[in-house]
This record gives sequence, C-alpha cells and structure tokens, in this order.
Amino acid sequence: MRCAVLGDPIAHSLSPVLHRAGYAALGLTDVAYDAVRVGAEELADFLDGLEADWRGLSLTMPLKRLALGLAPTVSPRARLAGGANTLLLEQGRPVLADNTDLPGAVAAIRERYDGPVTAGTVLGGGATAASTGLALCDLGARRVRLLARRADRATGAASAIAAHPSGPAVEVGTLADGEVDGEVVVSTIPATAQDAALVARCADVPVVFEALYDPWPTPLAAAAGERPLVSGLDLLVHQAVLQFEMFTGAPGPLEAMRDAGVAELTARQASR
Repeated sequence: MRCAVLGDPIAHSLSPVLHRAGYAALGLTDVAYDAVRVGAEELADFLDGLEADWRGLSLTMPLKRLALGLAPTVSPRARLAGGANTLLLEQGRPVLADNTDLPGAVAAIRERYDGPVTAGTVLGGGATAASTGLALCDLGARRVRLLARRADRATGAASAIAAHPSGPAVEVGTLADGEVDGEVVVSTIPATAQDAALVARCADVPVVFEALYDPWPTPLAAAAGERPLVSGLDLLVHQAVLQFEMFTGAPGPLEAMRDAGVAELTARQASR
C-alpha cells in the first residue's frame, strides 16, 4: 500500500516522519509513505498516473482547494473549510476528499484544555485561520474574531466560519489594534509578525494555540507561561492520526507519532 504527502514546496514536511512512525509502531511493514513535490498544475496528471496500490494522499498548499473537485464525494467539513487536505483512494482513484485539519484542531485543543469555549480570537485570515476558527465553533464558540494585517484579507475565512451550522457571529479587525478576547487565541501568523504589543494584548486569554511548530517557541508561545499551550505540532499530529486511520483502517498511535515529530524537529534545530 502506498501513500504520500503532496505539495509545493514539500521538502520541509513532517508528514512522512509521522506516518512512518505510526507504521513502525503497529508493525505495518507493507506500507510506504513519501513526500512528492506536486504543484497545482501537475496534480491532475499525478493522480492519473497512480496505480492500484495507492490508498491515500495528504495535501498541503497549494492543492487543498483544488482537491474539492477531484473526488466524487466531499465531506461536509471539507466543503465547509473550503479545502481538502486528504484524498482517500480506492484502486488508485480518489473516492473521498476530506479535511482532517478541522477535527485535528478540535482534538489538539481538547488534549490541553477541557473547559468551555464560548468565543475565540484567531490571528490571521488564511486557510488555517478558517479551519481553526471552525474548530472553535465545533467546540461551542458563538463568536469568533479574526484579526489580519488588513481586514479585507480575512473575508474568505470570515465567510467560511460564518457558514458553520451553529451560526456564529464573526468579527473582523486588524492585528494592529484589534481586541483579543475569548477563551482561546489562535495564531496562524508568522513569528516575525508577533510584536510585543500584540503579545501583550493576548496575555489575558486563557488558552494559547500557536499553529506554527518551526521556529519554536514563537513570541506568543514563549509568553504563554502557565496557560494551556497548543502547538502546531499538536495540530499536525492529531490531523495525521486521523489520516493514518483513514488510510490504514488501524488506530493511529498518537504518542509514537508525536515522539517522532519532536525528535525530528530537535534534530533539525541542532543541525542549523
């Protein structure tokens, strides 16, 4: 059985490390998982060339939105998020486009925090902001505030979150002066955009969710202190576990996959 993560660029991806660790933990010796550089214009030809032993594909940018049109069935959460990070294959052909980022974010938050979520603030306005904002709604948030460098850059994410079945109120502001409140603050912005003033405005939010995992820690993560801190690695591992289960039909070994991710990031940092 063959699986892979596709995207462009792709060399940095931790997905092969995580999935291969899962295979090793369960003794699955007949499964391969690779990273393949595939751009948007190459995706259709790549899929056409797959043989029957291909079972699953993980997708990164810029392929997630394209994937919605490549399978006969699209999961409601992928449709809601406006992109699919997972293609399930049968006989090498796509049969389901799904999104494990959304439930992965829910699981990552719940692993670190079991309290109520009535509102939250998301820093950023891209695809990750949309999926994590939707995850907050799944956890019970009735209001989500998006703060982007420019408010008009968050309109797509705002529309996606507003379409959640719970009918949340969605507010859009700017990183420069927008209010940060709710039980959870999610950062999807680069570490270089996390200036001291922004970090200070996040200081009273009970839970910090830093969607990055490299570089680590970011200014926001470093300032979390004793507050629950959800990392980008937590998100990556939880969504990978869901993919692993879809591709193999076996329970994903969460801790084995996380340990492999931590070891790989540590090795990368040491080599710099």
